[in-house]
Order: sequence, then C-alpha cells, then structure tokens
Amino acid sequence: MSERTGWDRRLSVSADGKGLVGHAGAVLLHKIADRVGLTGALGQLWPDGQHASWRDRAHVLISLAAAIVCGARSLLEAERLQAHQAALFGTAPSDSTTRRALAGLDEPMLARIAKTRAQVRRQVWQGVPP
Repeated sequence: MSERTGWDRRLSVSADGKGLVGHAGAVLLHKIADRVGLTGALGQLWPDGQHASWRDRAHVLISLAAAIVCGARSLLEAERLQAHQAALFGTAPSDSTTRRALAGLDEPMLARIAKTRAQVRRQVWQGVPP
C-alpha cells in the first residue's frame, strides 16, 4: 500500500552539533505518516502530475500539517518553516502551490481523505503493516 519515499534514508544521528535541523518534530511527523502508509494512501487519491513542476498533493498536505504543528499560522509561514527542512524533504511547496492544493479539496475529496485516514488509523490500531 505504501511506497517509501526515500527521504529518510539520508538521516543519521550524531552528537557533534553539525547539520542540525530546527523543528525536528516535523521529521517525526513525516516519518510516521510514511511508516503507517498515510502518505502513500493519500497519494493514490490524486492522479500523477503531467510535468516536472507538479507537486505530489499528499506530500503538500503532510508538509502543511507538519508546519502547522510546528507553529505556522499562514501559508507563507508554512513555506518558510518547510524551507528550513529542504535538505531533508526537498524543495518546500510554495504558498501558492499549497493554496492550489487546498483549493482542490472539494467535499467529495474531503470525504475520500477522511475515509483514507480512517482506514490507515484502523490498520495502525489493529497492528496491520502497511
């Protein structure tokens, strides 16, 4: 159900004080979303983009959720927070990309997202691997 994105393969822990990441909790949020299959399941709700500038909508939503948890109160603040983690997650979705992703969330899509979240949550609580 879930395909690993590979961003986390570059992670390592050291005590030398080099390569530090602010808001390290965002890393854990991304990692848990990937590990339990939420990122992959959400990614299946949208068609693949047709050109190189297309941003995966599941990645945009997971990144936005992590930014909100880290204190972002606007799309611009979310973009700035995500930019600090570009070495981990790649180029941050711009505020306009995030705005377009959110604008595309009509009632039927919100219902599909809720259903997907419920399925993933049920699998997690039942101990079913993604």
